[in-house]
Amino acid sequence: MKKISPLIRELLEVILIAFLPFFIISQFIARPFIVQGASMEPSFQNGNYLIIDIISYKLNDPERGDVVVFRYPGNRSLYYIKRIIGLPGDHVSLRDGDVFINGKMAQEKYFSLGADTLAFNRTDFPLAENQFFVMGDNRAASFDSRNWGPLKRDDIIGNVRFRIWPLLEFEFFRNSN
Repeated sequence: MKKISPLIRELLEVILIAFLPFFIISQFIARPFIVQGASMEPSFQNGNYLIIDIISYKLNDPERGDVVVFRYPGNRSLYYIKRIIGLPGDHVSLRDGDVFINGKMAQEKYFSLGADTLAFNRTDFPLAENQFFVMGDNRAASFDSRNWGPLKRDDIIGNVRFRIWPLLEFEFFRNSN
């Protein structure tokens, strides 16, 4: 059996030491995400570079108001960013441009007053166990649960923790409720 030359062995060690932590972090702790589109304005703009916390939801359940990144149910190779509006067991209704959760008007502080929540073909969404109702903050430009229905828990990747680009807008995000 041939011995690996010391140079090749040292190179492999450096590569392992350099990339193993990156691999572990990106697979189990946090991932980068770039916002594409206007569906989350004014909270996030096209081109914002975010860090997604993927470990928290392995330990805790998503909460109302969390901004999450998830696999789009119609094509699991696409990733979207939206805000959680309805939780498992909730009944979400869209009436006269407003969102109602279990019969009470939702208190949504994250977008401009007067923003209309357009209803599409359906206006009532009863959520089963492990289902969430998600919407973009820019309701007029958002493709969300109003279009394709509830989001399954298994499709949620993680929640937004940091916006790191643009640099002047570095922020730490917490639940907006």
